[in-house]
Amino acid sequence: MPFEWNARMYDALPLPHVAWGRRVLDRMRLTGNERVLDAGCGTGRDAAALLDRMPGVDLVGVDASAQMIDAARERLADRATFIVADLTQPLPIEPVDAVMSVAAFHWVTDHDLLFDNLAASVRPGGRLTSDCGGEGQLAVLDEALVHVTGKPKQYIRFAGVADTEASLRGAGWEVESVLLRPDPLRIDDPDLLETYLATVCLGAYLDDLPADEHQGFVRAVREAMPAPVVDYVRLEIDAVRR
Repeated sequence: MPFEWNARMYDALPLPHVAWGRRVLDRMRLTGNERVLDAGCGTGRDAAALLDRMPGVDLVGVDASAQMIDAARERLADRATFIVADLTQPLPIEPVDAVMSVAAFHWVTDHDLLFDNLAASVRPGGRLTSDCGGEGQLAVLDEALVHVTGKPKQYIRFAGVADTEASLRGAGWEVESVLLRPDPLRIDDPDLLETYLATVCLGAYLDDLPADEHQGFVRAVREAMPAPVVDYVRLEIDAVRR
């Protein structure tokens, strides 16, 4: 369920996503002249990091958020191509040699469809290297949300290893590695934690509330958490298009 992001606030935060992106780039096996798709490119932070490493890459980024795409275009100007597109729909791009993705796939609840769409955009032998939220992520935040709203976190899918491998193979990918990596984030400053939760974790909930209720809702969730820790678990995927 795509929703609009506050791209500038997102980019201003001390995001663990930077380290996740670095790990994805470290795992990619590029020579430097490939055409690469950044699937769920956000503000273009990881695209910029890749182009700094390999300026010869022909990079196209897609994201469902127009604000994110605007920020990516501003960041990279004419160094890459950015398109507003939904990963659950056929992608309006020419075939690529590789796909990278950081912190995006858990926003797509149908992973069979996701990996089908990506496979349709990748040449045979092309690689998929990605990071997203995995099974067990945000269990503590779920408990806080249940306390405040009666319901756990929605609009997401934190997949496990076995079901991810099955989805990949069904979509025509050879699986090299799928693993879960616990990566908790502690933010002791309560104001910063609330800003982080509002911007990164609770946007879909705030979209359903009047603006004057946002601060109280986020504070109630933060106070229901037993510790100032966002309990991330990363799902890291390496696969090759058959």
